[in-house]
Amino acid sequence: MQPLALFKALSDDTRLRILLLIVQEQELCVCELTCALGLSQPKISRHLALLRQLGILSDRRQGQWVFYQLHPQLDDWALTILQQTLSANQALLSHNQQQLAQMGDRPERSNQCCIASC
Repeated sequence: MQPLALFKALSDDTRLRILLLIVQEQELCVCELTCALGLSQPKISRHLALLRQLGILSDRRQGQWVFYQLHPQLDDWALTILQQTLSANQALLSHNQQQLAQMGDRPERSNQCCIASC
């Protein structure tokens, strides 16, 4: 991964929050991100597609649902930047974490996702 691509991705507030939430939670479903960020599914999906194209995220399908996590081959320097950014900026995600916690019945990774709504 080229540094410029990562920093351009991080320059967008939505993408930054998506990445930091995924770093914190390790894996999130589209529905969880939609709930946490209070944005529409198409908007979240557009950002996720870009992050996947850049090689920052990978996805896995479980039935009709898609879960996202950091790409397993993400460069160590990029992972360090994301982890340090999260650890130094917990307040940035506090509202998003509250929204995620209020989702209730968050999907089990082995069960169907998105049974509960925000």
